[in-house]
Amino acid sequence: MKKSLSHTVWECKYHIVWVPKKRRKVVYSKLRDEVRTILCRLSEYKGVEVIEGKVCLDHVHICLSIPPKYSVSTIVGYLKGKSAMILFEKYSRLKKNFRGHHFWARGYYVSTVGLDEGRICKYIQDQEVNESIEDKYDSVLSNPF
Repeated sequence: MKKSLSHTVWECKYHIVWVPKKRRKVVYSKLRDEVRTILCRLSEYKGVEVIEGKVCLDHVHICLSIPPKYSVSTIVGYLKGKSAMILFEKYSRLKKNFRGHHFWARGYYVSTVGLDEGRICKYIQDQEVNESIEDKYDSVLSNPF
């Protein structure tokens, strides 16, 4: 769906993925729900629409509709930076595992969505299924008996 600003009609959608520092598997149970809530709230503050999203143990997949007045790097930096600050404030125990208030790793992956929106949304939704299959595979490899 195309949106508009005063003199602009736009449809800018991006598939973005980022990971916790050292790709640690730390985002689970209550923290997973908290990260989801924080990211949605922060996106709403900037006028960014969350089309689809999934918070996994060791990464975040999110499909965003970002107004053209913002760059992708600005929004990702904002989401990662503010969410890390909120998480450290709320869960002070995380400070032991992540020095210097760096909860998220430095980089991120981004791809424009274009006409593949349905396929990308399905891919993001299937992340939980893929994660459980990988966990089962990892447990078989680590404990063959």
